[in-house]
Amino acid sequence: MKKLCKVAAAFLVCASVLTGCGSNEEKDSDKKIPVVSVAQIVEHKSLNTIRDSFKAEMEELGYKDGENIKLDFKDAGGQQNTLNSIMSTFAGNKSDVIVAIATPTAMSAAKYSKDIPIVFSAVSDPVSAGLMDDLNKPNNNITGTSDEIQVDQILDLALQVNPDLKTLGFIYNSSEANSVSNLAKAKEFCEKHNIKLVEGSGANITEIQSAVSVLTDKCDAIFAPNDNTVASSMSALVETANKKKVPVYTGADSMVSDGGFATVGIDYTELGKETARMTDQILKGEKVENMPVKVFKDNLNIYVNKKTMETLGITLPDAVKNSKNLVMM
Repeated sequence: MKKLCKVAAAFLVCASVLTGCGSNEEKDSDKKIPVVSVAQIVEHKSLNTIRDSFKAEMEELGYKDGENIKLDFKDAGGQQNTLNSIMSTFAGNKSDVIVAIATPTAMSAAKYSKDIPIVFSAVSDPVSAGLMDDLNKPNNNITGTSDEIQVDQILDLALQVNPDLKTLGFIYNSSEANSVSNLAKAKEFCEKHNIKLVEGSGANITEIQSAVSVLTDKCDAIFAPNDNTVASSMSALVETANKKKVPVYTGADSMVSDGGFATVGIDYTELGKETARMTDQILKGEKVENMPVKVFKDNLNIYVNKKTMETLGITLPDAVKNSKNLVMM
């Protein structure tokens, strides 16, 4: 009888241990990991560079997708309705942080999510886009990194390359807030330097190509800002401009990599990394209102596409050629 009791007691101890193990396993499996939802309006090199460097930097910061964080990446394919649907889903899923790449994405995120912290990337003018009132004191639960382009520096470069520049074309999608803001800056520069500015706009690749075809017959150079529609159209745009020997100055290094002639600007890899660092801060408890927008203005590079330069028959002036910040692509 004593032996039977000992066996029964041992069985109960084992069962208790096994039950305890099962309980711990259930607790581990039920443990919530943070969800970071990432979206971009369309796929093109600038935005893809930000997305990929964001993901790589999150890994460097110790986050492993599926282990201690869930990263949910979405692309709207250039469709505003799709983008709005994505943001509505992100808000409904109660993401811990929403990362919005490019101005249209950030504007949609702000519309659909009021309670979830939003970190944007590649928003040229957050104030004009209606995302906040002050870059140094973000409100509306949104902050991030700005790729505000230095229009004056880019157009100064155009004048250095061609001091006889008289007519400048400006190609953009008029529905993109950042492009409208950059147009105003370009107009101001042109007025100061007695340059005629000619606008060309389009809502898709076909319309952009058609507008560029008209601009190349009228202009000495074309300025293509960091506009998502234009960036997605670079191949067709550059092909048209190169045939007419008209240089295309761009708003992003990736657009130079895609065939544009030159720009003065930031490294979009760094933009993605800084966006990840800001996301990390929020996940660790930092308040959005205590995180000023990060604007990259210093130590900008001069990016020149060597093949395009040769196609256009352009020789860089010594001041550009000898610059320590010159990057030939």
